[in-house]
Amino acid sequence: MTPLTHVSLVVEDDLSEAVLRRVLCPPHGGFHIDLCYGKKGCAYIRQKIRGFNNAAKGGPFLVLTDLDNGACPAALRQQWLSVPQHPNLLFRVAVREVESWLLADAEGMARFLGIPPSIIPRQPDTIPDPKETLVRLAQKSRSREMRESVAPRPGSTAKVGPDYNGALIRFVGSFWNLEVATRNSESLRSLRKRTATFQKDPPTFSPGTRLRRP
Repeated sequence: MTPLTHVSLVVEDDLSEAVLRRVLCPPHGGFHIDLCYGKKGCAYIRQKIRGFNNAAKGGPFLVLTDLDNGACPAALRQQWLSVPQHPNLLFRVAVREVESWLLADAEGMARFLGIPPSIIPRQPDTIPDPKETLVRLAQKSRSREMRESVAPRPGSTAKVGPDYNGALIRFVGSFWNLEVATRNSESLRSLRKRTATFQKDPPTFSPGTRLRRP
């Protein structure tokens, strides 16, 4: 049995962590997740990315952020990380948000939300605002509980419902067909190809050196 590769995560929120755990851990992936950093949005990751790049000298880190309104993943990575990227740093970008990867399984999302599959966009990586699209779809749900969990209440200034992340984490765990989503999202497919071919670099610091975490 091939030993699992240990990796630490850096994510924007709890939903991104749940998605990566599903993608990376058995039976879909060959990784064991040690620690998870971040969950403070993209600004935190951008501020700390050089520190995580340095920490990767001691072992693999997988950083996941959303492209949002950026031009392309390559440009974002170059803009955020102006120093050479360590081989143990897997810096991945969801196009345009991690919600795109969930919408890539249209049949599963339709069952979860209680809506017709035909109203879910079939090219998720091209959706300008996947989070807004998902909220709009939830508003059409036959389930009052789903509408009130995922979509904001009428008159609220919030962009999402009070249990948005919690509901979608349940989707990831029980409804999401990862293989279908991978076929329909080039962004997700890119992540899975990269992690499938990843080879850990040995630590590059001297024995006894204390490596400061970000």
